[in-house]
Amino acid sequence: MASKLPSLILPRSLNTYPRQNPNLLSSSSFFSNLHQPLHFFPPSLLKTKTTLPSNLRLTTTHHHTRFLTARVIRGQQNNDDILTSTEEEGKDEESVREGEKKNELAEQSIWNQIKEIVAFTGPATGLWICGPLMSLIDTAVIGQGSSIELAALGPATVVCDYMSYVFMFLSIATSNMVATALAKQDREEVQHHISVLLFIGLACGLVMLLFTMLFGAPILTAFTGPKNAHVVSAANTYVQIRGLAWPALLVGWVAQSASLGMKDSWGPLKALATASIINGVGDILLCTYLGYGIAGAAWATMASQVVAAYMMIQALNNKGYNAYAFSIPSGKELLTILGLAAPVFLTLMSKVAFYSLLIYFATSMGTHTMAAHQVMVQTFVMCTVWGEPLSQTAQSFMPELIYGVNRSLSKARLLLRSLVIIGGTLGFFLGIVGTCVPWLFPYIFTHDQVVIQEMHKVLVPYFVGLAVTPPTHSLEGTLMAGRDLNFISLSMTGCLCLGALVLWFLSSRYGLQGCWIALAGFQWARFALALRRLLSPNGILYLEDLDQHEVQKLRTT
Repeated sequence: MASKLPSLILPRSLNTYPRQNPNLLSSSSFFSNLHQPLHFFPPSLLKTKTTLPSNLRLTTTHHHTRFLTARVIRGQQNNDDILTSTEEEGKDEESVREGEKKNELAEQSIWNQIKEIVAFTGPATGLWICGPLMSLIDTAVIGQGSSIELAALGPATVVCDYMSYVFMFLSIATSNMVATALAKQDREEVQHHISVLLFIGLACGLVMLLFTMLFGAPILTAFTGPKNAHVVSAANTYVQIRGLAWPALLVGWVAQSASLGMKDSWGPLKALATASIINGVGDILLCTYLGYGIAGAAWATMASQVVAAYMMIQALNNKGYNAYAFSIPSGKELLTILGLAAPVFLTLMSKVAFYSLLIYFATSMGTHTMAAHQVMVQTFVMCTVWGEPLSQTAQSFMPELIYGVNRSLSKARLLLRSLVIIGGTLGFFLGIVGTCVPWLFPYIFTHDQVVIQEMHKVLVPYFVGLAVTPPTHSLEGTLMAGRDLNFISLSMTGCLCLGALVLWFLSSRYGLQGCWIALAGFQWARFALALRRLLSPNGILYLEDLDQHEVQKLRTT
């Protein structure tokens, strides 16, 4: 830290120097001779180019010149350099102006906020839809051919899709680190973060590829149990083919999240839309016309994921970054990533564990029940992803209102109200649409009447659980934006432990209907805990840190 010199008061005895050089008495000759050495200054000051501060006051008289005050703005470590504060003041003013340009969303009325949120989340919604859409396409196409292969998709998607959610921490860490570096306008740091996270994504993808090849079949056998051993072969075929895309999948996730951190959702949306088309066409061609069944669906999905990863990498390259550069992280960088990702990882693991338990209990109820549950859970996931962009919106706009220069908790609460209103409306709409599809159009997925009857048994808890999910995403996204990660991870772990007990009890008594009642309770428990935390006087939206607030206020004035 550079030390600050006190105000420099030159003694009156220095007026002896002008008498030795009378030419300095006139103002014109004075300024013309300032470049000459003034011997009353310390020699160390004469070694560097010195600029007089703007508040240096000079008074001349007929016989002498007096320096009233020479205030030193910033000294170097050796206290021998005098610099001006003009550049620092310019930077401060520029940062203030940039801060004033932010929070446009927060300054608007609640109705205008809702319109802006809808416009912002529109492209992002497509990103969340494309992934479950691929699995839903697989479910619809395979269900037309074989109930056994349809049932096999249940445990197969646990290994392929749900296990991929374990690495969602890569996505969140990438968005956070890239957005932070961009806020500092440091492109080199952005590139470095991208390179490091791409390396981690590639390494995790290779590990998962090897894991799938070695342990895919044993995991499926243990998961399905001895009563459903006949579905293991078909499920393992699907898992082994899909497993080839693990490296591309995780690298693509990092590239997609980097684009989202740059506030670009259209590039990843184009990539995933193309992937969904490839998956749909491939399923129809390979499964329906060529008769490859579940293997054809797996090849189509794997190819679509590779194409999506390539397109998202190209989208980063088009922004001027090198998405083919990989950097090995240092120990400190790895600890930083883990510190940010660990609570998020625990939260996601709790969700994955509960949904896996849900499928595990459903697999013990027979082939037809497994098939019915596979259809319902795929449509449920397809509908719930519509609420994920609300979480992304909260994570994008809330940090500036909670911790930024223009900190305003009242505006943060207003923004949260808008997000919850949109989430509640969206949840009610999705609940109606999502329930009507398996109720009125079950033949889209299967023609087996026993499977359809099992599907219809769970429509009520299906609606109850689905309706509350989008507002829950709004609340949990706000907690993540406020870095209240310990609470959200612990609350999710508690929901998992209690939900697992309720799931075990209800499934043993009421079968598949009991499983879905437990799922509805799990979703509502998440909503209630997050809402109570945010409305608490000790919550992140009500804690007025006066010291921080005053500092931020001073920076803006």
